[in-house]
Amino acid sequence: MALKREPEKHANHERWLVSYADFITLLFAVFVVLYAMGQSDKKKVKEVMQAIQQSFGMATTGATAPKINVIASQEITVIPSLKPEIKMSPIGRPRNGQAKARAEEKDFRQIKSAVEAYLVKQGAQSKVTLEITRRGLIVSLKEAGFFNSGQANIKPEAYELINTIAEVMTQYNNPLRLEGHTDNVPINTSQFPSNWELSTARATQGLKYLIKNFDVDPNKISATGYAEFRPISDNTTSEGRAKNRRVDLVMLSGEAEHGEP
Repeated sequence: MALKREPEKHANHERWLVSYADFITLLFAVFVVLYAMGQSDKKKVKEVMQAIQQSFGMATTGATAPKINVIASQEITVIPSLKPEIKMSPIGRPRNGQAKARAEEKDFRQIKSAVEAYLVKQGAQSKVTLEITRRGLIVSLKEAGFFNSGQANIKPEAYELINTIAEVMTQYNNPLRLEGHTDNVPINTSQFPSNWELSTARATQGLKYLIKNFDVDPNKISATGYAEFRPISDNTTSEGRAKNRRVDLVMLSGEAEHGEP
């Protein structure tokens, strides 16, 4: 006897609805989370905006739009000068009519260190050299940084450097000497027939500038020119000749002052 076969079940074509419902539920949950995060961020953004507005002096109270606070005119001040200064000991500065102090060897060392630090800061080490000898403190102003070739007028761009050096040195009452030097290359112009005139003119230009612009006693400052006859380097090379073209600003020691006329 044959078994009775069960009828075939019809395919359920609506099972995709279950998966679709799960997907919609998850998608809804994602949007809910994103919305919640968005509301939190808006609150944080508002707090940040209020903090920025307050730091820039903008009013944030009330529902009105932010208003910038006006700064009172009496609160506006001039920005101070940023010109670099050399910090020196106040020993040499005259106070209440007191006479300036005389610089000794320790003061020479202090001035030398301060000026050299300033030169490094300004990148001007190649323009000035300093040396302490028995004569005192010698500040050599090289031609390339202070004079045009064959000229005695000081370059306008060199005044700031000269002012800084002179401001320190003129705090003391030591005699000052300006000594002009050249290389051995002859010069023959209507203004300077020889290196004697050129070296002397450069020293004299420096002397007049110091007397005019700084507290220098004319009785304690002098100028002279040595032309090419007191070189500090070999005149057979261009580097040596460049070193010889200079004006020495000498701050005389007590021993050297006795040798002055």
